Amino acid sequence: MESVEILEGLTGCSSIRLVRRGNVAVKYALRIAKALNRKKAFIQDQGGWITYRQYALKMKMDIIKIKTDNGIIDKDDLKDDLLKNIGSDSVLLINSMPGYFALEDMKAVERICTKAGCLLINDISGSINTGEAKYGDIIIGSFGEDKPVAYGRCGFIAVREPDYFNLVLMEEVAEDKMLLEKLNTLDTRLENMKRIRDKVISDLKDYDIIHKERHGINIIVRFSDSAEKEKIINYCQSNDYEYTLCPRNIRVECDAVSIELKRLFKGDK
Repeated sequence: MESVEILEGLTGCSSIRLVRRGNVAVKYALRIAKALNRKKAFIQDQGGWITYRQYALKMKMDIIKIKTDNGIIDKDDLKDDLLKNIGSDSVLLINSMPGYFALEDMKAVERICTKAGCLLINDISGSINTGEAKYGDIIIGSFGEDKPVAYGRCGFIAVREPDYFNLVLMEEVAEDKMLLEKLNTLDTRLENMKRIRDKVISDLKDYDIIHKERHGINIIVRFSDSAEKEKIINYCQSNDYEYTLCPRNIRVECDAVSIELKRLFKGDK
């Protein structure tokens, strides 16, 4: 089986292109949206990715932030926006595993978008190999070295309507055996990530772990004061877990430590 065939199964799409980078996939997806006369770009207020806003602005789209509960979309708020703002001139670009730490309910999101006539772009860089990765009009992903498919380069764009690929010029890249190997070992990598995540959640059970009940890879732990913050950091350092401090828009906008477990699996690790 070839890489593109595996991606067809993971996305539920039969039209797929491999591109240079995940960011390139974001750009192409928004170019398709622009060609479809989508003038408003809705994005999460936190937990998304830097280039969502950057590329939408370059394409002169109006940016509207969707309210979230630490990255997870507030469905009632999205319904409100459906009635007020979202429509056939809109696109929702969403990371279906915001911050790599909590899986979104994409079935509900897609249902709302379909009702509004809003184009849905689903970034599955973190949610790949889950059911949530199969929702969306356009599905994109990155194969960076610290992603579940840790190829170290490239990304992809998949579409429900093959004609979408006729709307923009697209520079493709060829697949190779290493990408195929990474896709074939995806199950094992995700099982290892889950095993470590479960252990960390157990170790830190007395702390405020955000969305710990949801499937994810990273773990984000809220702290209330500097002493609690130091305890969490000391735990990370003693276990050689990389971490970043929040507020950080691509994670969460509150005082927290993001334990970057996805970085444990760079390259062939």
